[in-house]
Amino acid sequence: MTHKRNTIPMVNSTRCGAKTRKGLPCKSPAVHGKKRCRMHGGAEGSGAPVGNKNALKSGFHTKEAIEKRKQLNKMIKSFRKSLEELT
Repeated sequence: MTHKRNTIPMVNSTRCGAKTRKGLPCKSPAVHGKKRCRMHGGAEGSGAPVGNKNALKSGFHTKEAIEKRKQLNKMIKSFRKSLEELT
């Protein structure tokens, strides 16, 4: 075979937005109409079903819990600052 392969569409396609284990961006092309490649969740049927309640187990990552932790950390920093000023 001496014909030339048409690789231009593959080269010009959008890349997956995920990061690899090394922290580098994934080099695979994204699935048509999605932002991820087939290995990072762009494949048909991947991901949790709509209305999945299994993801809400502890409540640790809810908006309310995160906001409470931020407020608590802010209070701790102010208490430490006050203690440093006293000593």
